[in-house]
Amino acid sequence: MTIYLSRLTLRRDPCTKALKALIDPKQRAKATDAHHRLLWSVFSDDPDRARDFLWRAEPHGRFYTLSARPPKPHGLFETPEVKAFTPMLGEGDRLAFVLRANAVTQQPKRADDLGKDGKPKRRKVDVAMNLLKAIPGRTLATEPGSANMPSERQKRRYGLARQAAFDWLTRQGAVHGFALDPPANDDDDTGEPQSGFILDHYGTVSLPHHRGPRKGEPRFGLFDMRGTLTVTDPQAFLAKLAFKLDAPQQDPQRSGFGRAKAYGCGLMLIRRA
Repeated sequence: MTIYLSRLTLRRDPCTKALKALIDPKQRAKATDAHHRLLWSVFSDDPDRARDFLWRAEPHGRFYTLSARPPKPHGLFETPEVKAFTPMLGEGDRLAFVLRANAVTQQPKRADDLGKDGKPKRRKVDVAMNLLKAIPGRTLATEPGSANMPSERQKRRYGLARQAAFDWLTRQGAVHGFALDPPANDDDDTGEPQSGFILDHYGTVSLPHHRGPRKGEPRFGLFDMRGTLTVTDPQAFLAKLAFKLDAPQQDPQRSGFGRAKAYGCGLMLIRRA
């Protein structure tokens, strides 16, 4: 089974530029939804086709895809740059990576909300929100005329999000054949490239096509991570990166990291460290 790593770039002709506000909007939530539809149009050769690709959006109308089929030519894109994905990895190899992931953990619902087995039902929760929920938000002033107290949650948001993302990816590595380097030192001001784990961005996205109340809107967290790792089990790592090469019928949902893969999450790009 051949896996294809491709780079797709939006054309810069007048026709594509006229559609730019629709297919590549600046607002992140709208862009996530538009890119989801755009990338699916590249691979949807059959109305019953199941998703068998991962993708990642980059600035300036550029996308990377990892797929079981090469992307087909599309009028909005330049000719796709396609190559076979055949990394030769061994135990102990050092790699640099970038990953955009929707990282979640399972938590029990209310104690009285039971499943058929009599146990409390569980729900998937953003790993950062799972830590942040215990931190107080903005508190009102208790004395007339005094300013509101600053939000403790806002001050600790990045630090807890980084810790949650690092812990989550560490657990992924324990199962899928790699060991993550510890977080990079924030106090390093030497100007030298840092190794280790770095969280570049954390935020939540609400899909714009939802028309109901905010409580029920499709919403998920995005973690933009990069860093360095060591391969501990090459076969397990490659199977998670893409697809098991000896299992053509593998469920594509098992490839990639985290959830929301249809919306540009889960594709880890690697290179030699």
